[in-house]
Amino acid sequence: MDITTAGQAALKLTVVVASNREGRFAPVVADWFLARAREHQGLDIDVVDLADVELPTTLSRDPSPAVAAQLALITPKLADADAFVVITPEYNHSFPASLKNVIDWHFAQWQAKPVGFVSYGGISGGLRAVEQLRQVFAELHAVTVRDTVSFHQAQGLFDEDGEHREPLQADAAVKKMLDQVAWWALALRDAKRTRPYAS
Repeated sequence: MDITTAGQAALKLTVVVASNREGRFAPVVADWFLARAREHQGLDIDVVDLADVELPTTLSRDPSPAVAAQLALITPKLADADAFVVITPEYNHSFPASLKNVIDWHFAQWQAKPVGFVSYGGISGGLRAVEQLRQVFAELHAVTVRDTVSFHQAQGLFDEDGEHREPLQADAAVKKMLDQVAWWALALRDAKRTRPYAS
């Protein structure tokens, strides 16, 4: 899908890298995905890497200056986004606590926007984390797209340079997922311009 040919402004896609675990594999997956996402026409991409974020798990309507400074690094990127892609591992059949925390610190920023998923892990490829995230984002009035990109036994799929050893199927999955994200992002952006979303 080339949305630039339709006379549309570029879609703002915020990619959320969910893992902040020491020794994480996330940078390999994220760098691989971002290289392909940047080839997708009509996307203006920003990144929120949760390894760079320090938000307390105690939520507050009146955060301290230190917390407000952290939010200032994240919230505008989420608010400005037309769409999201979440890159998540699977920890103990679920997604990382760091991701749930940043989700819970926000609400309106997710509303009426599409969310795509890139997941990785062991035998399940992170898909159990994705299924739980679909429920969470539904509560936030976000729209999750059907197709995902998932990597089973992920560490064995990439070489020492971070390249996928058998990229054809994975590259096709990225394109399909991003096409769906872009379609929903355009549809929802146009709809909100006509009629504000009422949550």
